Amino acid sequence: MQLFWHRRDPRTRDNAGLAAAARAGTTVPVFVCDANLFETTGARKRAFFLRHVERLAERYRELGSDLIVRAGDPENVLVELADEYGAESVFYNEYYRPERRRRQRAVEEALADAGVETDARTDAVLVDPGRLEERYPNHGRFRDDWAAVPKSEPYPEPEPDALASVQDEGVSGSDLGSGSDFGSDSGSGLVDFADLNADLDLDAEADIDLPEPGYRAARERFDGFLDGGIRSYADTRDDLSRAVEAPTLAVSRMSPYLAVGAIGIREVWADATDAFEAATGDERRNVDKYRDELSWREQMYHLLYYNPDLAATNYKSFPNPIAWRDDDAAFEAWTAGRTGYPLVDAGMRQLNAEGYVHNRPRQVVASFLTKHLLIDWRRGARHFAERLIDHDHASNHGAWQWTASTGTDSVDVRIFDPVAQAAKYDPDARFVKAYVPELRDVPAETVVDWPTLSRREREALAPDYPHPIVDRDEGYERAQRVFEEALGKR
Repeated sequence: MQLFWHRRDPRTRDNAGLAAAARAGTTVPVFVCDANLFETTGARKRAFFLRHVERLAERYRELGSDLIVRAGDPENVLVELADEYGAESVFYNEYYRPERRRRQRAVEEALADAGVETDARTDAVLVDPGRLEERYPNHGRFRDDWAAVPKSEPYPEPEPDALASVQDEGVSGSDLGSGSDFGSDSGSGLVDFADLNADLDLDAEADIDLPEPGYRAARERFDGFLDGGIRSYADTRDDLSRAVEAPTLAVSRMSPYLAVGAIGIREVWADATDAFEAATGDERRNVDKYRDELSWREQMYHLLYYNPDLAATNYKSFPNPIAWRDDDAAFEAWTAGRTGYPLVDAGMRQLNAEGYVHNRPRQVVASFLTKHLLIDWRRGARHFAERLIDHDHASNHGAWQWTASTGTDSVDVRIFDPVAQAAKYDPDARFVKAYVPELRDVPAETVVDWPTLSRREREALAPDYPHPIVDRDEGYERAQRVFEEALGKR
């Protein structure tokens, strides 16, 4: 008998650890609700993730088994469950966030003391970061080494006879406080996640509408992208008008599902590779760009693996400190989408309304905070972690550092000009007007040039929209000066 400990992988298909457990023998699937870990997750993503756990439990019932759900410290809960079921080993998948690595070590030590073997598998990424060099000068060099490592095929879903019929063994809920399974008193195995959150004093509700949860929803979304978007991806991924008109065709919008582990990365990679091999002419370039974006995700995990403090410490070394500004009013204007820069504000308002930001404005809003406002990237990253449903510890902090010029970017100081970015990627102002209603009656070319207009012109056109909180040229020049001083170039 084996236990499989579900962590950030609420799926039965393409699950490396679950597949390995099923090959080894009869498997009991387990999810441990760890309040200490959930407290560090934003309420939106926490709610989205727990809805996936509900879907996971439903899938196990369809397969004739059930998901054992308990609350508490995994190192205690898993030892108790191993004893209860006579399990010889516990399988699970590796994750790289420092808190998860510490928790895994505690579980391994506790199970070893109890005489139970453990088996950890690489699942969140295509390539185990430990197989690669520690540092790379740029993404191209990373991708060369990463691409040379063979990629596993998607793992099959376990056959029903490989899963324990846990309901037949009388192991459904009684008292959450004692650490037993959490279910209905009738023994149906149904998990009341609302009650679970109440007992754990966690907020399970989101303040926005969430996407449909579960593997099937993730699969349907990706199928739609494969049918209608991936063959034009490189050409349309930054087209913000298309992002408004056809948001799941311009880009895949798979990041929320990948962030919670609803679909396996091998499955996504295999399907994208099949699309690449089937494409002809210019379509191959478009499809390959999507595969390249997946390799960027892999590099962010590689960074976190070798730099566990990626969320707190600059990746790049500076001879002098960066003169960050402590400006609460500017930060609050940024979070509210009231900076007076239309593309920045549209991006932040999309975040507030949807828990998601298209990649192009995501880079622009991060650059604006860290360069034009000179506010520490860590403050922006924390805000994103609280608000995003697709928050991923590796991708979020790796990307913030790249944009802030403290990370892996080969350019010393990269500054996104929000006016030039709007002119290039949203010339018709459709994205801006979708999220900034104060500007819907303003001509598109005027919206694009908004920060360059006179105060009188702005007040006449949109009196309810704020004036720019920082001068475009002054903010750019100040950021250039501050980073050059930090780099010792002045």
